[in-house]
Amino acid sequence: MQAPLTHFISAAAIQRERLMPASGRIVARRGQQVNPNDVVAEAMLRPEHLVLDIARGLGLSANDADHYIQRRAGDEVGEGDVIAGPVGLGRRVIRTPRSGTVVIAGGGQVLLELEGEFTELLAGYPGTVADIVGDRGVLIESTGSLLQGVWGNGRINYGLLNLLAHAPEDELTTGMMDVSLRGSVVMGAYCGDERVLQAGEELPIRGMILASMDSALCSIARGLSYPIVLLEGFGKLAMNPDAFNILVSGSRREAALIAEPWDRIRNTRPEVVISLPEGVRPEIPAESKPFASGQTVRVISPPYKSMVGTLTNLQAGLSVLPSGLRAETAGVRLANGDIVQIPLANLEVIK
Repeated sequence: MQAPLTHFISAAAIQRERLMPASGRIVARRGQQVNPNDVVAEAMLRPEHLVLDIARGLGLSANDADHYIQRRAGDEVGEGDVIAGPVGLGRRVIRTPRSGTVVIAGGGQVLLELEGEFTELLAGYPGTVADIVGDRGVLIESTGSLLQGVWGNGRINYGLLNLLAHAPEDELTTGMMDVSLRGSVVMGAYCGDERVLQAGEELPIRGMILASMDSALCSIARGLSYPIVLLEGFGKLAMNPDAFNILVSGSRREAALIAEPWDRIRNTRPEVVISLPEGVRPEIPAESKPFASGQTVRVISPPYKSMVGTLTNLQAGLSVLPSGLRAETAGVRLANGDIVQIPLANLEVIK
């Protein structure tokens, strides 16, 4: 059985496609050197359609409301323009929420085609534009230490890496967030206090790498302007030793955080890329490999979720699970020394 891989590699050669959700204009050129915040493409996303119920908004019948509609099909309107009214002593009016074009007006309603939202695609990774992918985006080649996460808040940025955790299970506190961190990427192990995230916004910092975070902080994290990448998940989980050691060796080097949500269909996930010292030769990471004894694995489902261990043996044939289901399993020696049988479908290899 092929094992899904999560990479924690100290020196990797990386190729990543950066694509827009719609066709647009590519502003980068082949061979161009880019930083994570450089715009490589731009597009106007598909317009939205919105029905305004004029009769209801003005408190009139559909026929009466038609007399107060000021716009006709084909008219262009700006944000806040009056589209119907005024009516009554209060001079009630209906305004457009955004710029667009009137498609249909009548029957007490107005159908608007709102202008699409302008979007810019950031490079995300430091490196070279190796190719242009049609009118959708670019292929970027990069090198660096690669750490793949399990959750990101959707932001991208980069800066010098500052270590605030001295052990894989250390908790990040407000007392650690001082002005010396301004403009840097900070690394902690666990965060359970929303004031820590807000302190990062106020300084401001350029990014935060965590092993884990309280799930109650999710909505706050999504509203921040800087990227957050979780390497292990939600709850109080220690950072795996491979990731911790790579981050320690990358201290005071440039770290790019691509905190995109994990999307298995688009094959994108949150990642951290740390610049390499001169002369380091990177390896090309594989996407998957067969399970084998001796591999370092992480459990991705309860009751051992996020625990890391060593695969000791692969069971022949199918094993009967406590639920009654039959599945391929493996023996895994956890960090506490216990050996447990776990379905292969609940394991990923850490490399």
